[in-house]
Amino acid sequence: MQDTFYVVDAPGMLLRTHTSNVQARVMSYRKPPIRIIAPGRVYRNETISARSHAQFHQVEGLFIDEDVSFADLKQTLQYFAEEMFGAPKIRLRPSFFPFTEPSAEMDIWLGTDTEENYRLTKGTGWLEILGCGMVDPQVLENCGIDSKKYSGYAFGMGIERQALRLFNIPDIRYLFENDVRFLKQFTSAI
Repeated sequence: MQDTFYVVDAPGMLLRTHTSNVQARVMSYRKPPIRIIAPGRVYRNETISARSHAQFHQVEGLFIDEDVSFADLKQTLQYFAEEMFGAPKIRLRPSFFPFTEPSAEMDIWLGTDTEENYRLTKGTGWLEILGCGMVDPQVLENCGIDSKKYSGYAFGMGIERQALRLFNIPDIRYLFENDVRFLKQFTSAI
């Protein structure tokens, strides 16, 4: 899958597709325990639809310490979902990401009771809101961290995808159209 935008007039330059480079840099110069959040604007060569856009704001998290398990990751994500959305129904599906093993995607239940929810969830009722996983031990070793002593998890999410659920927005494209009448409703949320 090719998801990178390259700058034609500037060989060797590209628009970043994620903020994971921040995680690698921090793991290379800090010692555990490591707890970081890395926000940033990212760009991906994706089809623009009601649920995804070619540009968005990503937030990635990383936690490295002794005895960190997938149960810790799951508990953290459950807490996030409860604090962000109330008490939603969530699920973790197995997935693949190059730097985590095991990897998963977290979905939140929207249902299919409205046309907007049906379209956002592609008729399944579930909306993917983030990717996550346990940091691959080889990644830890490459960053100078002893993988026999330390483990950790990472996750990444698009802010705009969270906003869809939080503010009942039927189409992610509304957030990028610069329609002041639409955007004005969020001034009290900031």
